[in-house]
Amino acid sequence: MSDIAASGVPVESTAQRSRFPVHILVFLAPALVIYTAFSIYPLIDTIRLSLYAGDETGARYFVGLGNFTTLLTDPVWADQFWNALRNNLIFFAIHMVVQNGIGLGLAMLLSLPHLTGGSVYRTLLFLPTMLSVVIIGFIWQLILNPLWGIAETLLQAIGLGSLFGPWLGQESTALLTVSLISVWQFVGIPMMLIYAALINIPDDLLDAATVDGAGPFSVFWFVRLPLILPTLGVVSILTFVANFNAFDLIYAIKGALAGPNFSTDILGTFFYRTFFGYQLQMGSPTMGATVATAMLVIILIGVLIYLFGVQRRLQRHTF
Repeated sequence: MSDIAASGVPVESTAQRSRFPVHILVFLAPALVIYTAFSIYPLIDTIRLSLYAGDETGARYFVGLGNFTTLLTDPVWADQFWNALRNNLIFFAIHMVVQNGIGLGLAMLLSLPHLTGGSVYRTLLFLPTMLSVVIIGFIWQLILNPLWGIAETLLQAIGLGSLFGPWLGQESTALLTVSLISVWQFVGIPMMLIYAALINIPDDLLDAATVDGAGPFSVFWFVRLPLILPTLGVVSILTFVANFNAFDLIYAIKGALAGPNFSTDILGTFFYRTFFGYQLQMGSPTMGATVATAMLVIILIGVLIYLFGVQRRLQRHTF
């Protein structure tokens, strides 16, 4: 106390600064309570439920990791699980390559300094993202319908009518078609994120590279791309999490069975049938919780790989 007094700092003001900031707790408490009630508690309870199994009477008993062993090895469950996981990986790969690639290209075009009507193009390209998934699914089913859809007519108009087929009804093309529909709907998200990163690059850097003799491709590859790599990393992990949580679009287009012959089945639709049941398949809350926990583990592994294997190596630049 004598040191504080000797330094000329009032004791009362020092005590006030050392108090716990109660006002911060007051502002955070409502959000924390809501987040705990609707996110943390259901998550913990789902993990707990995955450790139990039920009998014919409805009683539940603890089985530990037995449900996970059943999910991964029992032919009744394993075949559907591995098929859904494989389709989900394909679904994610198509989005990573096609959606993010197109998003990068569109962002580059929209960032051109002398582009006329750029705001109109951004709005039109982002508009499908704001539409209801049910509307998207219904519209594309009408467009691709072999009987009265307009897709075949449009292809015939440009001389490609022979390429048309019942893409949503064939096992070999159904997943690709649904994936491309999803790409069309959500390409605006990576486009806008990358566009925001591109317009934040100082013009001085681009002008200096041009003066040094760099062409447009060299400017992009050696100047712009390294500077937006952190944004591309964020776009990639957001794509991963969104695709492994996907459900609504495939359900809207192909239903819970994700046909034909489960060719469009992903983890989201597999979880829905497992938990709630569908047609002749009885619902099982415990196995449904097991599938949900497995999805959580897969997403968690992917996020950890990104955080510790990718993000640490990305250098962020502040202008």
